[in-house]
This record gives sequence, structure tokens and C-alpha cells, in this order.
Amino acid sequence: MIATKEISTRQQEIMEAAGRIMTSEGIGGLTTKNLAKAMNFSESAIYRHFSSKEDIVISLLGFLANEMDELLTKVIASEADSQAKFEAIFKSQCQFFSTHPHFLVAVFSDGLLDESVHLNKKVLGIMNLKMKHLEPVLARCQKEGIFTSDVDTQQLSYIVLGTFRLLMFRWRAAKFEFDLIKEGNLMMKSLLALLMI
Repeated sequence: MIATKEISTRQQEIMEAAGRIMTSEGIGGLTTKNLAKAMNFSESAIYRHFSSKEDIVISLLGFLANEMDELLTKVIASEADSQAKFEAIFKSQCQFFSTHPHFLVAVFSDGLLDESVHLNKKVLGIMNLKMKHLEPVLARCQKEGIFTSDVDTQQLSYIVLGTFRLLMFRWRAAKFEFDLIKEGNLMMKSLLALLMI
């Protein structure tokens, strides 16, 4: 696998094209033939940048994990209060995917978990990464009496992430035609109404 810091512009373009194909057609639609067609160059040219289809997907997921970690670390490090940080986490995800819809494959993992042990680990790593950033913020909101403590923090994290996943599913099913940021704000307000004491 290629380290994120070593990814070239061309490799980034290939990963994005692969992400678009997987988002619209699933992992089965990602073939070197389809990828070469999307990139408008030969199949052999792809192998100059990646050793295999799996290498492309692993690199894409690794790049996404690094982007998510950096983004969420900045949100958590802000001077905002606990509730504002929770809102910022939700908003940052909507903003990111609104401009990078080709990364949706990592949200849905359609078929990825069955492809290989390496892909399975990468997808689970992204899920754990989100939990790592979200759980402490939820726990803080509960400790400060902002959110209900009737639900275990980990279970609350699953509910929040599940809500986000449903939003992304609706967006993809609607062929990205509605305003994700606007819908995300509405869903976040609904979540707050349920979570707040």
C-alpha cells in the first residue's frame, strides 16, 4: 500500500475515480476496464500507479482515514463548548462528504468487508476512528447534564453514527440531488431534540 504522504496527483485522481465507481456501482463495478474508461487511459497505465484493485481501495480508505482524523482532531481541539463540538462533528462530516461524495464507499462499505482481510481492517478502522472522536464529546455532554445519561455513551455513539449513515444513504439514493448540508443540519437538530435533557 502507498503511504498517504507519498500519493501523487495521478494516484489521487485514480482513487477518486475508483470511489465514484464504487459509490455508483459497488465494489463489483470497480474493474480496471471501467476505471481505465473513467480515467480515459489504458488499463496498463493504472498498474504504473497501483499494483492491484485492492491496493487502490486500501489507499483510498487510508487517505480517507487520515483526512477524517485530521478534520475531527481540529474540531475537538477547538475552544467550543461540548454541545458545539458535537454539532461541529456532525456538520464537518456533512461538509466533507458534500465536497467528496466519492468517499461514500467507506460509509456504506457495500461488499468491501467481504473482499479481503485488509479491506475489512481499513473499513473497521474508519468506524473506530469516528467513535474515538465522537464518544468523548458525547460523554462530556452527558457529564455536563446537556444530553441524557439514560443511554450508555457507546450506544449513543452508535445511534448518532447510524443516523448519519441513514442521511448519507438517502443522499446517495436521491442521486446527490438534495442539499446534504441543509438536510444534515435538520437531522442534527432532531438528534439534539432527542438527546438533550
